Formats: sequence, structure tokens, C-alpha cells
Amino acid sequence: MIVGVLMIGAANAQTDSTTVKRKKVGVVLSGGGAKGMAHIGVLKVLEKAGIPVDIITGTSIGSIVGGLYAIGYNAHSLDSMVRAQDWTYVITDKEDLRNQSLLDRKKQNTYFFTTGLTIGKRDLNAGGIIKGKNLAELFQKLFVGYTDSLDFTKDLRIPFACVATNIMDNSEVVLRSGRLPRAIRASMSIPAAFSPVRIGDMVLVDGGLKNNYPVDVAREMGAEIVIGITLSGKPKTAEDVTGTMKIVGQIIDVNCVNKYKENKAITDLYMNVDPHGYSTASFTSEAIDSLIRYGEEEAMRHWDEIIALKERIGIDDSFRPTIYHPLRPNAMTERLRVTSFTFENMTPQAERFLRQKFHLNKLDSIDAKKEQELTTSMRIDLFYQTAECRLVPEGDGVRVVLLAGDRKSAQLHAGVRYDSEEHAVVQLGRDIPLKTDIPVEIDLTLRLGKRLMARGEITTHPKFFTRPSFSYTFHRNDVDVYTKGDLDYNIRYNQLQAEFLPINFNLRHFNLRMGLRWDFLHYRNKLGSESAKQVTLKNEHYFSYRARVAYNSEDNWNFPTRGTRFNAEYAYLTNDFARLNILDAEGNKQGKTTGMSDVSANWRMSFTFGSRFTLQPMVYGRLLFGSYIPAVFGNTVGGEWFGHYVEQQMPFAGIGNMEYLYKQFVAAQIQAQQRMGDNHYVLLRVAAGQHTNKVKELFDHSTLFGVQGAYYYNTMFGPVGATLGYSNHTKKAYLFINLGYEF
Repeated sequence: MIVGVLMIGAANAQTDSTTVKRKKVGVVLSGGGAKGMAHIGVLKVLEKAGIPVDIITGTSIGSIVGGLYAIGYNAHSLDSMVRAQDWTYVITDKEDLRNQSLLDRKKQNTYFFTTGLTIGKRDLNAGGIIKGKNLAELFQKLFVGYTDSLDFTKDLRIPFACVATNIMDNSEVVLRSGRLPRAIRASMSIPAAFSPVRIGDMVLVDGGLKNNYPVDVAREMGAEIVIGITLSGKPKTAEDVTGTMKIVGQIIDVNCVNKYKENKAITDLYMNVDPHGYSTASFTSEAIDSLIRYGEEEAMRHWDEIIALKERIGIDDSFRPTIYHPLRPNAMTERLRVTSFTFENMTPQAERFLRQKFHLNKLDSIDAKKEQELTTSMRIDLFYQTAECRLVPEGDGVRVVLLAGDRKSAQLHAGVRYDSEEHAVVQLGRDIPLKTDIPVEIDLTLRLGKRLMARGEITTHPKFFTRPSFSYTFHRNDVDVYTKGDLDYNIRYNQLQAEFLPINFNLRHFNLRMGLRWDFLHYRNKLGSESAKQVTLKNEHYFSYRARVAYNSEDNWNFPTRGTRFNAEYAYLTNDFARLNILDAEGNKQGKTTGMSDVSANWRMSFTFGSRFTLQPMVYGRLLFGSYIPAVFGNTVGGEWFGHYVEQQMPFAGIGNMEYLYKQFVAAQIQAQQRMGDNHYVLLRVAAGQHTNKVKELFDHSTLFGVQGAYYYNTMFGPVGATLGYSNHTKKAYLFINLGYEF
């Protein structure tokens, strides 16, 4: 049994100090955000020197490292674990959509801000920019077997305690028992950044506000020799404290000096790691690597003192302390036997939904991946604000407890972007879940900019993969059309669009959509040359039958380094459900013909060489068949993305603005992507294409060539950068500036 193993581990923690007459050693780890990765480097050196650890205390990040060390993660396993995490995801409330639909993933990569609302109820998880959903889930995984109420001084391999601050009376709270993940989550809840943790009548935030370096706690627990590690650089000057985050950081730093001098004075071996160049928010892989190394280097500078300390402890070089390993070294991937499922704070309909979607009645084992799928489904499909999956030891396996928070009344999204063509754009979204037996969601979207868009969609979430939906969209388009690089005309029109998708299958990387669409086009005006006859000003409507397939296994939405993206669509366009009216240049009917067939596809793959350079070949095109092609649905190319200004728009390197081409168009592109640092990207694209009115004449026309170079910085608001391109079609260079996600 896991509990039995825990108790044995706790007993083993005392073995070295009882069978060998020596003093008890306490290790104290201070707070400091991401800088606390340096603690791991110090622990590596202490293990190398053969220093036993009998007690460990910590605050904030020190409580995370200390808590994991206390249950058996040694320094090297901690090193591997922290490097394996995507901290940019962990320290946000974003959903893990790797196992969700492509539509959900796209939404996450459209909006930079998302929050859930529970109208009519007090949200006890509020109080910070980040509610800590993903941190809580990570702790649940890492502390498997330790998520029940425990005595941290008796039930862990190494006795442990952490410090939090109760903002109700500004008191220090030493957490020595309870649920270990929750205690650690409380200790690192930076005010305003993370929501506080409520335990009984206490509202707990970061312990650094009262005791950032809890040596006194280790002494109270029986530590006779204390080794302490803090994380402070050179004192800041007034010139250093600029910007919101630096000001907040300075406020925290000056409030963390409580008891510091007194605790330093009772430390036997004190080490301070200078995290020069990094801050509390430096969770990049480069920063983690450097900070762990800084910790090792600082400890090695004290090597002689560490070795000399062994005599005071009462051990010599022949002494070999117990170096623990995690009870489950592969806790992130190991499968545990399931004895039963328990559902808490969940409706019977929600319980039935999860049982049927995940076949829980037949599920006999569970791993961290399945835990993530369950909690994500509770948050996305069932609209719960928070969701937790606990594994409680039971017999020779675990009981899976699925605990839900309040259901969301609405989910709000906000996105903002700027580019040199459309200038400022804002997009707002609101998802409204309905309390029905089968989960139903209403999705409202409003786009404000040169192109106005309002959209409403209702989607059902049955038990398996299909999500039938109905949507109604209003577009107010303002489009500039170019001819060989020169502005030909501007057209303004409204487009009303209704779409019913009875088939809407969603798998991890795959989406199949089939249904019927109605389009009504109301043309307002057209300004430009008299020869611009592509689009008439005659209002028109169309019905189309559509089937769309999408596959996306890319590891990053904007700058992938591996994976494949494939999209294909077939549409049959009519205006009476079967045939198509032929219109002349003035919009008068000239007869009927068969409908227009529209076949389009794009396929991109990524191949990485080394760790930073990626090649991405892509082929794409759109073929239109039929004796009559409505101009509004004709082939257009230009810009950076597929379907940006109009849905049939295709990008082409070197063509910056939208241009019409012939009915048949195919192209190939290769992109070289070089990453510099963690978030800087340099891109080079080369493209070639052919277009004609007849497929058999596709290669009889001259080839389009284009090239462009770009620099982008990947931010939480989306890519920020500029593109410079040139093509033999336009015979002129263009510059495009983009700030934010594309929408």
C-alpha cells in the first residue's frame, strides 16, 4: 500500500540520525519565484558531499522544491522534472488543449486574455490574475500518493513544513499538516498575481510576506545544524525599479525582509545565490538551466565549509546518507490501477457524460495524461471553473476522485492586434454554457476594425467526438483589391452567412465538418478604375454543400518545429440548392448552369535540424470547376495567412495585398525558421506558383515567384514583428508590420 510505503519512508528519514549518533540537519529554502530553480543546484552539491537532510523547510518556490525533496525527489530527478515542464503554460490558467479539438486550440491562439465568470455566486477562487488551475493540476501529478490529509512531519520521507501569510490578520502560518499540494500552493500565492488559498477562516498568500527564510521553523522542528539558501542579487537603485512588474517585485522584496536578519544569525552554513540577469518570472528553459548552474557554482564556492560541517554533524567520509528516489520515478507516465471513481460537486448529468465519454466503467488504470484529459474535459466540455483529479490510495491501487468547482456562467475572451494594413483591431468573445442534460454552448464573437464581424454559434457537446453546430455570421467587409501590385479598386459589402453542421467530429488532431451553408451578399459601393469588372454591385445569395477536413499535429501554433498541418475542403455552390444562375457584368440573369465546384487544400510539414533551425515545405492550391464562377468566390492571393480578408484568400510570399488570379492555382513554398534565444524568430520564405483557367494549361503560363524575410518576437499577445517581401508578379517590395495574433 502507498500509505505503508510513506510511513516506511518517514521512518527511514530518522535512520541516519538514530543508528549513527549525529546531529539533525535542516535545510532551509527561501522564496524567490523562478530564481528558486537555483535551490536544485545547491541540493546537487549537498548530495555530492554526502550531507544528510533530516528536516526541510521552505517558503514560496522554496516550499515547492522542499516539498518535492521531502517526498523523495532527489536533486537530479528534480532537475529533470523542472526542465520537462512547459512553465509558460503551468503559470497561466490556459487550458491544455493538446488533446482537445482544433477549434478549441485555435481559440486559445486567437485571444490573449480569457477568464471565466460565475454570475450570481461569489467566486472564492478569485483575487489574482492567475487562479493557479494549472499549478494545482501539476502539483496533483507530482504529489501522487500525498494528496490526502497528512502530517508533514511524520508521513513524509523527510519532515517538512512551509510558510504562508494569513491576510485576515497579517499573521504567519506554518503549514505542517493537511493536503500537501494545497499547502504548497498557499505558500507561493504571490498577492494579486495568484489567487489566495482559503483554508477554514484563513485566506493564505505567499509566506514571503512574513517569513521568507524560515530557519526558525526548522529549529523548532529539531534541526541542530541548519544549511540555508537565499536568492538575492545586488541591491536595486531607483533607476532599476521601472515598469509595473519591477515595481511589484520591489514591493515584494522589501516586504520579505521580515525575520531575515534573525534567521540568518542562527544559520550554520549560509549561501546566497545571485540570480544575476534573471527575475522571479524567468521560467524559460535557458533561465532554468542557468539558475540551476548558479546554485551549483555558489555551493561549490562553499565546498570546504560544507566538508568541514560534516565534523560538526558528527559524520566522516565513510558515512553514506540515504539518497531518496521518488516512490514512482516515472510519476508523470506510470499507470496506476484504478479501484473506483468518486464524483464530487458534480451533477448526475455531468457524471454520466464523463463516464460515457471516457468509458470509465471499463477504465482499469490511469496515468498523468488521462488525468489531464479528464480535468480538461470537465473545464471545457462541462464548463466548470475549476476541476481536480485526485488519486487516493485504496487497497493495491488508487481511488480516482473527480472534484468540480462552480460552473461558469460565461467565459470571456479578448484579443487585440495591429497591422500596417488594417491598423488597430479588437475581437471580443463570450461563451455561454447552458445547463442542459447534454452540454450546449453559445459562442458570441464581435470583431471591431476595418472589417466588422459579429457571429453567434450554438454547439452541442454530446458524449463522444461529434459537436453538431449552427452559426449565423454578419461580415461588414471593406476590401482593397490590387492588380500586379497597384490598387485597382475598393469594394464594400455586407455578407450574411448561416451554416448548419450536423457532422462535426473532433479528435486530438483531427476535425471533420460537413453541412450546408447560406450566403447573402449585399454590395454597398465600389470605388476604383472603370475596368474593374471582377465584382458587380448586384445583391446575390448562394447555397453550398461543404465538407472540410483538418489535421494539425504541430507543436506550436505560430512557430512549429515538428508536426504536420493539413486542410482540405470541397464545396458545391448553387443558388437554388441544385444549379447556379449566370449573371452578366451588370448582374442580370443570363440562364442557369451546374453549380461551381471548389476544391482547395494545403499541406505543411516541419523538419528540425539541431534545436533551433526548422525547414517547413508546404504545397497548397485551389481549383474551381464550372462554366460560371461568381467573382466574389474567385481565387485571391496575397498577405500572410489563409482566409484573412476573404475566406478563399491564400498567402503568397512577396505579394502583400490581395489580388485576383485565374480559376486554377497551385503553389509550393519552403520556409526556413531560425529561433534565437527563446522567443526570437527569423523567417525566410520562397514560393512559386502557377495559375490558369484550364487545368491542362496549368504549366503553359509564366511562373509566379516570391521571396520574403521576416523577424518576429513571440509574446503572450501573439507574434510581434515585420515582413519584407518581393515578387515577380507585383515587381515591387512591400513591408508588413504585425502585432498580435491573427484574426
